[in-house]
Amino acid sequence: MTALGAVFRPQLAPERLRSVARLADETGLEELWLWEDCFREGGISTAAAALAWTERVKVGIGLLPVPLRNVAITAMEAATLHRMFPDRPILAVGHGVQDWMAQVGARAESPMTLLREHLVALRALLNGERVTTEGRYVRLDDVALDWPPAQPVPVIAGATGPRSLRLAGEAADGTLLTASTPPEGVRRARQLIEEGRKSAGRGGTHPVVVYLLTATGPDAAARVKAELAEEGLGSVPDLGVAGDAGTVAKAVQRLADAGADTVVLQPTGDEPDPEGFVRFAAEEVRPLVP
Repeated sequence: MTALGAVFRPQLAPERLRSVARLADETGLEELWLWEDCFREGGISTAAAALAWTERVKVGIGLLPVPLRNVAITAMEAATLHRMFPDRPILAVGHGVQDWMAQVGARAESPMTLLREHLVALRALLNGERVTTEGRYVRLDDVALDWPPAQPVPVIAGATGPRSLRLAGEAADGTLLTASTPPEGVRRARQLIEEGRKSAGRGGTHPVVVYLLTATGPDAAARVKAELAEEGLGSVPDLGVAGDAGTVAKAVQRLADAGADTVVLQPTGDEPDPEGFVRFAAEEVRPLVP
């Protein structure tokens, strides 16, 4: 079955999160995703609040920019969430937006090296291992968590380019794709991820999560078109969906057929009714998605 989620975008004030999270929980939506976007809202703080306000919905953090975060802090915070709310947090890490990283003096000369070192160390720490490493960016001396998660914690990597997608296959437990990924892009991402997994001798499964820019209502098409144009994606085919539940469900299915395990509906930045959007996803779209 294809899992379905929705995004609480950080264009909304933090105090709006409570009503959206509770509605996601009450309506049976499987996942609610949050963003750590500079310079709006923190990923861990918002996730902790959303998890505390709810009982069953999974809360994804998509994603934590690794240049901003010491890997030990990331591990401590992730482990704490997983011990308090078992099986409900979903952790994704990635390069972050390079212009934002430069603004705060955290831009890495080699984002690929940093992400690889961070993923390897983070997964080891969350697995309860004691880690000593002297990498180019990640340096740990006999570090272990006192309270590691009671169960294995998958770490997802956000990726777009071919090298990052192969790295996700090599060093992460899943991959998060942005809303700039059409169905054909999901297929290509799957191929690159599998190349990375094969090179690293990885077994098991590797779930792929993809955002889908979505709008419904009388001005839906105009809002989607405007946001894609603003992002410089107006000429890319098969991006975004505007329409009723049936139209959105078909777009979700196209991504699932291309290899997505989870599709997360991403409202436009000017979505006028965030609570209504979550209800639309859970009560109207979800029944139409196999």
